[in-house]
Amino acid sequence: MSRTVLVTGAYGFIGRHVARVLAGQGLTVVGLGHGVWSRDQWRKWGIAEWHATDVTLDNLVTHAGLPDAVIHCAGSATVGFSATHPHQDYQRTVSTTAAVLEFARLYAKDAAVVLPSSAAVYGYVQRLPIAETETPSPASPYGVHKHMAEQLCVTYARHFGIKSATVRLFSVYGNGLRKQLLWDACSKLRRGNAEFFGTGAELRDWLHVDDAAGLLALACSRASTACPVVNGGTGIGVSVADIVGEIRASIHGGALATFDGKVRDVDPPTYVADVTRAAAWGWKARKPWQEGVREYADWFASGDN
Repeated sequence: MSRTVLVTGAYGFIGRHVARVLAGQGLTVVGLGHGVWSRDQWRKWGIAEWHATDVTLDNLVTHAGLPDAVIHCAGSATVGFSATHPHQDYQRTVSTTAAVLEFARLYAKDAAVVLPSSAAVYGYVQRLPIAETETPSPASPYGVHKHMAEQLCVTYARHFGIKSATVRLFSVYGNGLRKQLLWDACSKLRRGNAEFFGTGAELRDWLHVDDAAGLLALACSRASTACPVVNGGTGIGVSVADIVGEIRASIHGGALATFDGKVRDVDPPTYVADVTRAAAWGWKARKPWQEGVREYADWFASGDN
């Protein structure tokens, strides 16, 4: 009998890639969350059932069936949104995680729960690369809410025996992402605008979405009441200026990028993952950042967006 995995937020950028990886492994994928797309579209991503609805306990009971695992990709996706809409950010991340865990407690106690979290839980750090043992000290409401979701997983494991695994994703990117640095850089450079926010020296660990999806799928088999936490990154820090420069080269030049030097308190300057734990799981990021960025620039230039 085919095993079933529920992917919340399966319409989203990471969620749909996770669905495709799971389907490729022969699993039945049920998707639930926001998004309007045709049957042909969601089937293209490997989703056997799609339910366009909020992630609440009642809706999970109605639509989720009895999954063997839940990968909870629904939730807030940007630091900026959390700074301007903190309550909505809380609802999207913390409330939905509570609903998933309560559903598992009441109706699917043997299901593994995988939580895609974020490097934002670490906040400002003094040591690089960042290990999972680093004490969380989030600098934004987004990071706070991701950490709260992680703590809910620990609570449900300790008191109710729910198995979980948390993947702290670093800077996930890839074709189809229509926000954040790569999208903004392509959009600006195409218009001839080469001025960017920040210093350009900010370091990020850029993880291709295909690699992120593979790690999240693997985490289903690693979930336990010990609530393992693993970083999702490459272990390589690349500056914002280098990313913009690679995009500029891919779209055949133009003015050199300049940076306004402004910084936001919610954006720590350096994030690079220690990937030792992920390597111990037998996982390794495969897409070099230069290749991934060039592919993104080509996708953007193709107009298929």
